[in-house]
Amino acid sequence: MAHACCEHGVSQRRACDVLQADRSSIRYQSKRSDDGDLRAAIRKVATERRRFGYRRIHIMLERDGVLVNHKKLRRIYGEENLQVKRRSGRKRALGTRRPMV
Repeated sequence: MAHACCEHGVSQRRACDVLQADRSSIRYQSKRSDDGDLRAAIRKVATERRRFGYRRIHIMLERDGVLVNHKKLRRIYGEENLQVKRRSGRKRALGTRRPMV
């Protein structure tokens, strides 16, 4: 959008009409706050307790006095790639066994 306005000298309204984009989506600025402290707290609990999922981390943070919405915590938990790894199944012997003598 900015390229069309600068290069062709047209208004933002005209550029939006040509590109079939809403002006409100072009002008939108996110109001989401920076969650650096919360991310650090989640990472700290997750490294201490490797097998804890986001639900148990939510409980641990509440105990520490950090109040956060569970949906926000789950979003940050996923963005930080803290998902608990699936445990592998039982290892079985490969190949055929030797007959008893």
